[in-house]
Amino acid sequence: MLPEASAERPHGLKYSLYGGNATRCLVRYNNEAGKGDHRHYGEHEEPYIFTTLEALLVDFQADVTRRTQE
Repeated sequence: MLPEASAERPHGLKYSLYGGNATRCLVRYNNEAGKGDHRHYGEHEEPYIFTTLEALLVDFQADVTRRTQE
């Protein structure tokens, strides 16, 4: 948790979730400064609509599972 919410992180969280191994990123969710909430799915990057921490974890795990089955 951040000390306070901001325009860039209205939910008050700073996060970075990584699914992959040492040589290959399968999925990454983060909200780095200047980009807001987004996900990397393979080589593709797109905005992510943050609703709750629980939903973030469910969405991330679903994407990791999907990518490992490809």
